[in-house]
Amino acid sequence: MEKENIAVGLDIGTTKIVAMIGKKNEYGKLEILGVGKSKSLGVARGVVNNITQTIQSIQQAVLEAENNSGYKINDVVVGIAGQHIRSIQHTDYVIRNNAEEVISGRDIQLLIDQVNKLAMLPGEEIIHVLPQEFKIDGQSEIKEPIGMYGARLEASFHVVVGQASSIRNVGRCIQSSGIELSGLTLEPLASADAVLSQEEKEAGVALIDIGGGTTDLAIFKDGIIRHTAVVPFGGNVITDDIKEGCSIIEKQAELLKVKFGSAWPGENKDNEIVSIPGLRGRDPKEISLKNLSKIIHARVVEIIEQVFTEIKAYGHEDPRKKLIAGIVLTGGGSQLKHIKQLVEYITGMDTRIGYPNEHLAGNSGEEISSPLYATAVGLVMNSIQNNSNSAYKIELKEVVAEAPRPAMQQPVFEPKTEEAPVVAVAPPAEEKEEAETAEKQIKRSFFDRYVDKIKDFLDNAE
Repeated sequence: MEKENIAVGLDIGTTKIVAMIGKKNEYGKLEILGVGKSKSLGVARGVVNNITQTIQSIQQAVLEAENNSGYKINDVVVGIAGQHIRSIQHTDYVIRNNAEEVISGRDIQLLIDQVNKLAMLPGEEIIHVLPQEFKIDGQSEIKEPIGMYGARLEASFHVVVGQASSIRNVGRCIQSSGIELSGLTLEPLASADAVLSQEEKEAGVALIDIGGGTTDLAIFKDGIIRHTAVVPFGGNVITDDIKEGCSIIEKQAELLKVKFGSAWPGENKDNEIVSIPGLRGRDPKEISLKNLSKIIHARVVEIIEQVFTEIKAYGHEDPRKKLIAGIVLTGGGSQLKHIKQLVEYITGMDTRIGYPNEHLAGNSGEEISSPLYATAVGLVMNSIQNNSNSAYKIELKEVVAEAPRPAMQQPVFEPKTEEAPVVAVAPPAEEKEEAETAEKQIKRSFFDRYVDKIKDFLDNAE
């Protein structure tokens, strides 16, 4: 039987961890087989700060995805983000030995390998080397050099750099969760795959992914990634502001933001008030929605202005670099009421909310096509491109589940004779032991393979 190309993406966010299992259907669309979601503990601003809690959250999300889909996860493509991410532009070239031969993929790989050896700041390492445009013997603006002749092959690259320790910590969490790591992808690139169309990438577009801990930016022009940045503020900072400004607990602040929050304070009337139950017998608190919107507005303006500074740094004002398709907002923060209008007002650029439904199969649930899941969908798409076989159907489930069953069926409180309990209970216990050791051996062989792979990954990261 032919193996299915099952792909798995793991989005380790600041507020939630999502494990998503998917495959391509016969129409080339992404069919989601199972989703697992858990509250993200141990991650702050996209960076792991508590290994034990992160491992527990990952295991919870993975288990839920496995139970929903009936597939067992082997390995995952993980999104990497956080305030330590930065990007640089770099140009490099190779002189080819034989100019009479056409340029092949090997020449391009040689060039990419050369860029990968760039000296970075201490403690940093290269995550992505993305070729942009090529030059062959001085002839510029070549997008696809394969099959052409030339002696000197030159290219400009977009190089994404991150902190080695942060990347290793993510690898360590996945290793300890009992799954393998098949690839790392920058989260804004994954979100871009999920919500942007090719036309937008050609025309010029800025993707702003407003997450819980960070806001990610990816800029495309002429179908090529031009700029990436991570702003260390997200929805959680807005929640903190509400918590401080209204003197309420975090849970209430989050609910207020989601249910009544608006990024545009003008629309709330002065007499609109929401009552919040007081803590432990205290009187309820009354909060003006106008004040709530003012608090949210101030922080959202700050986040958008920081992102707009990055867009200007790319050179948006230059007519040749103009982003004709404007801005696409995604991530959980994009669901804040009136945020689209505020972004248009601050930047003067056309804005839309990005849903990851363009690449999803028609029968996908409404929840999955929410901007919340944009990164996870993008990571699954990335995993499919790698032709990974990241999960397999669980078929031994019934056998393993049946092993302890005789002990459960045995009437415990009604022994017929004194010897009966000994005879009846002993064999199931042995069966149980055998099943457990068999299961342990299977797990161990998975784990051994995993450890080898992660060691290679961690060694390469050094």
